[in-house]
Amino acid sequence: MTATLVRNGIVLPMSGPRRVLDPGSVLFDGTTVLAVGSVEEVDRDPRAAGAEIVDASDHAVIPGLHNCHLHSGLLRGTAESLSLWDWLKTYVDPAHRALTPEIAEIASLHCYAESVLAGSTSVMDMWRFMEGSAASAETVGIRATLVPYVADSEGYDYFESIETNRALLESHRTAADGRVRSWVGLEHLFYCTPEAFKAAIDLADEFATGIHTHSSESIWEVQESLKRFGRRPIEEFHHRGLLSPRTVVAHCVWLDDHEIQVLAETGSTVAHCPCSNMKLSSGPARVDDMRSAGIAVGLGSDGEKENNNLDLLEEMKFASLLQKVTSLDPTTGDPWDILTMATIEGATALGLDDVTGSLEPGKRADVVLVDLRGLHTTPILHGSDFNVPAHLVFSASGRDVTDVWVDGRRLVAAGRPTTFDLESVRTSAQSAAEELFARRAALPPR
Repeated sequence: MTATLVRNGIVLPMSGPRRVLDPGSVLFDGTTVLAVGSVEEVDRDPRAAGAEIVDASDHAVIPGLHNCHLHSGLLRGTAESLSLWDWLKTYVDPAHRALTPEIAEIASLHCYAESVLAGSTSVMDMWRFMEGSAASAETVGIRATLVPYVADSEGYDYFESIETNRALLESHRTAADGRVRSWVGLEHLFYCTPEAFKAAIDLADEFATGIHTHSSESIWEVQESLKRFGRRPIEEFHHRGLLSPRTVVAHCVWLDDHEIQVLAETGSTVAHCPCSNMKLSSGPARVDDMRSAGIAVGLGSDGEKENNNLDLLEEMKFASLLQKVTSLDPTTGDPWDILTMATIEGATALGLDDVTGSLEPGKRADVVLVDLRGLHTTPILHGSDFNVPAHLVFSASGRDVTDVWVDGRRLVAAGRPTTFDLESVRTSAQSAAEELFARRAALPPR
């Protein structure tokens, strides 16, 4: 396969502290990064001879972004202005009761298409009927970690089960040349019995895979956990044996010092979802404290319904501003720190840092170009006034992404998808959403 030379861009490899190649180039073959360096250095590389050249002038060249917590769905713009638990009861859980495999697959296709167009090359999706999600990920070409919603507490029998999670692992432990993989999922502490926790841990052991769940998203959840179990949620997870380096916990908004210590000591990682946490009035997570304790913290959009878009570049801005406004410390939420969370630290949280997350020779070629020629990203300054990280975090959005490669395959070229038809995805999602809402309206009351 012909090599690709992304040439003369502003390269932020995320492979070392604040490393920049300005200008720089990235050379990769069918799947793998071959060289990252100055324009002259990479031009001299014999492997660049005959490469397809992509001019990256006035573009930032960054590793693909990792969305560490996503729910596929089709409820965007309809589940508004409620607190978390009212919102789940009113909108989300009834939609799960009405969901079909066909609708679920279209929802995943829609969300993965939106994600890759905005520069996310990797997503961790907690959803249902995920054989269809695997097919959607393979169609789009995105890197996807699939995590079924498992729940077994009374009244939640319409979610996935340990048995359906096992079936997904048996059919899709890995797929699409390793880009798609399946994990074990637990919906929530209050949706799952202790028996489900034990079965999930055993299943993850059997298949040597990760575990993903939610925790500590609201104050009520902490209070209810203390009432039911005599322990805070993360302490209860630890008591049940769930926490380990293979465990990724979403949200972690209301942690005390001891819970942060427990997460750090067990090597567990966190998916931080600032837009969702603000929209549902959940609160601000203690991101600086978690990272200072040595916890890897990645960024997540959460679902399209509690964020309203899947734009990780926008998520970076909110991640920084939320830290600043809640700490009253303008030095926190530094752009380089936020970029780290969206790239290599997100990959670390997902156990993918040996594969992707930075632009380094030997890693997979997951590469994103962000156009910096807009008025909102002008001026571009170099040298001691270098401002590209600030532009990426505070000014850019997914609409500025022009080109995306995953495993060296170009999924977006000059802003247009190469693996799917945009209008077809949109019309399919529209029809599926209308069917889902009609099915939900017809449900008998519970």
